Amino acid sequence: MLFEVRYSDLAGRIGKIKTPNGTIETPAFIPVVHPVSQSVDVEFLKRLGFEAVITNAYITLKQYGDIARQKGIHNIINFDGPIMTDSGGYQVLEYGSIELEPSFIAQFEIDIQSDICVPLDKPTGYGLSYEVAEKYVNETIRNSEETLNLIKSNNKPNSIWVGPVQGAEHLDLVKRSAELLDEMGYEMMALGSPVQLLESYEFAILANMIGTLKSTVMSKPIHLFGAGHPLTIPLAVALGCDTFDSASYILYARDNRYMHPNGTSRLDNLTYLACQCPVCIKMTVREFIDLKQDEKIVELAKHNLYVLRSEVLSVKQAIMEGRLWEYVAQKARAHPKLMEAFKLFMNYKHLEDGTPLFKKKAIFFMESIDQYRPEACRIRRIFSSFGTNKKKIVLFPDTQVSPFYCSQEYFDLSKKFSDYQICTYNPFIGIIPIEISDIYPVAHNLITRKKFNFNNDKDYPTFVTSLEKFLSSNFFDDVIIVADDFMQGIIQDVKIKSKNLKIIKHSHDIIEQL
Repeated sequence: MLFEVRYSDLAGRIGKIKTPNGTIETPAFIPVVHPVSQSVDVEFLKRLGFEAVITNAYITLKQYGDIARQKGIHNIINFDGPIMTDSGGYQVLEYGSIELEPSFIAQFEIDIQSDICVPLDKPTGYGLSYEVAEKYVNETIRNSEETLNLIKSNNKPNSIWVGPVQGAEHLDLVKRSAELLDEMGYEMMALGSPVQLLESYEFAILANMIGTLKSTVMSKPIHLFGAGHPLTIPLAVALGCDTFDSASYILYARDNRYMHPNGTSRLDNLTYLACQCPVCIKMTVREFIDLKQDEKIVELAKHNLYVLRSEVLSVKQAIMEGRLWEYVAQKARAHPKLMEAFKLFMNYKHLEDGTPLFKKKAIFFMESIDQYRPEACRIRRIFSSFGTNKKKIVLFPDTQVSPFYCSQEYFDLSKKFSDYQICTYNPFIGIIPIEISDIYPVAHNLITRKKFNFNNDKDYPTFVTSLEKFLSSNFFDDVIIVADDFMQGIIQDVKIKSKNLKIIKHSHDIIEQL
């Protein structure tokens, strides 16, 4: 398999996965297509720009048998692009078990010429005890080993085989599952059993599952099963999912649920159709509701597909512009459970690996969570270890002039304190030595001038750590701190070792006072 990454931001990647029947640009939503009773014409999916679809090998086998082997899955569902097949794990989750052996279903996937194949797994689901979940994970690993042995004995190695990672909320099981499948040589990973989490809006648990998998297997593409809600797509991509599938577009339509960028609504509860997709612009809400049932389901499913496509494109654009953090933060405000998941981003170290060192646009700092964005964490580490041979220091509030050495304040400070180390400080970036105040993102950020609760050092622990590390790396005989409201709240709880410490309250005429 060839997986080429072109652009990245956080753990989101715009890349290309090469398959026997075409290339998939990631991140990609892969619609579920039913091999027997597909409501929305597959040709419509192709016209809408979906490069790949996923269907169920187990259902295909039960319905078509040997005919499927003769025709091939591309002819059965009338799709000439990449096709992914799920082996029947979802049916296991729904019904408890199926009667086929892993090697049999794997051979069937090979015979019908699927482009991306999944071994028969045992989904753990959500809410299982640790012992039961571990048992299911072990069964999945055994099935995956059996499948891999079959693959190696075949003469058709072109298909991409996906390692099904199980474990649900038991993160150590997720990690072990990912490690074993990676060692086996699976080219792509898939995180299973998120549907129950998504239905209950347990986004935080899902985020930890994705974070665990991604930090274990960094380079290989990751698929997320069952993710078809507009709110989950930016979260999943930012954490490292490259592809994701769902039948949500049709399932929601059958339940009269109308997708929009920030969630779903019952069609009956709408007064206006704010969407400008081809489905919505041709009728009113009442006309939509009054459609015949079958027609309404299909039209609503098409609308839902337009929304999902738009969401994926918006995420891609955010990656291109280096704005994925801002985009996810914006989406997180649509639901408290999503905000809960977004706040976990502070714990995911792997987000820094995909974040470029430099960006074309300034980054935004708007609230305390933004101190944990990768650009800020990276630059704080550099500044905290900065060493100087000067024994005196002036700490001055960051100004709106970037870099600071171009400001009038610096010009006046440098004349009066020529033998001092001059630094500015920023609630999000920490202590900023003047000598390197022009590097990204120090001179390339925007901070809201609205006064937040800067007096609580617990809201900005990264600043406290940055200040303490910087001062411990350099012992200063004289320390002058020009303290704005933020710094006044901080220094009450920070111990500063210095022979002579002078704290001056910041004011509009502070330069003259100094």
